Amino acid sequence: MPQSSTQSPAQPARTFAFAGRTVNRMGYGAMQLAGPGVFGPPKDRATAVAVLREALALGVNHLDTSDFYGPHVTNQIIREALHPYPAELTIVTKVGAVRDGTGAWLPALEPADIERAVHDNLRNLGLDTLDVVNLRIMGDVHKPAEGPVERQMEALATLRERGLVRHIGISNATAKQIDDAARIAPIVGVQNHYNLVNRSDDALIDTLASRGIAYVPFFPLGGFTPIQSTALSEIAQSLGAAPMTVALAWLLHRAPNILLIPGTSSLAHLRENMQAQTLVLSDEVLARLDAIGKPGA
Repeated sequence: MPQSSTQSPAQPARTFAFAGRTVNRMGYGAMQLAGPGVFGPPKDRATAVAVLREALALGVNHLDTSDFYGPHVTNQIIREALHPYPAELTIVTKVGAVRDGTGAWLPALEPADIERAVHDNLRNLGLDTLDVVNLRIMGDVHKPAEGPVERQMEALATLRERGLVRHIGISNATAKQIDDAARIAPIVGVQNHYNLVNRSDDALIDTLASRGIAYVPFFPLGGFTPIQSTALSEIAQSLGAAPMTVALAWLLHRAPNILLIPGTSSLAHLRENMQAQTLVLSDEVLARLDAIGKPGA
């Protein structure tokens, strides 16, 4: 079991005000519940159901998904595992892409595409209203690129007015796109690529924190290329924790508005990830971890 460092008593806040609720900062991302490449059914559907139920049993009340995971598969598994949903569960989904017959990710950003995607999410999750819908901008795949977002945001704002969506977020977005989106409808969260070794959004995170907007890193553990760092492994060993647990704990210490949604299809990895919320990092350890993400480290 991980042991908290005794050099600093400060433990990050466990919760954050998000989308009109108080959510635990350790959430769960459901992307890996689909088959290989986030396409098709999982090898073991029963385990996928068990992982979701265990996540909630461990305190998760912020669940991230999308109907283009599978496609449709992940949302259907969520419905099987958790419906009727607990009142305190916040389900965040996203729109802006579709999958073709080979599993490729294709942009789907026309207003009609966005409305269709909202209805797909509603149907497969078994909901009448979606808690939060993120507009996923395709950009440069996993890196934001400037471009207009007004038409897409107006489409989501209309669906919000119709009662199909409660709150709106944005994903893979630049600072300008976030500001442009916020002029059309309130933005409750930003979901961008960020982790211990990918720190390009450092300034944006601090700006959003000052505005009370959640920042939700996708690929908090590196995604399809998991974080590998000798320094991280050494630090984790000194703490008696797994490297990925330490990487998640660093994110929780990084800023109070960071909400985590690490994904896994393994019960063991789920439990390991959840230990990050009780791992307190000293100032010395934080400095060593910060250095990993700096150029030349």
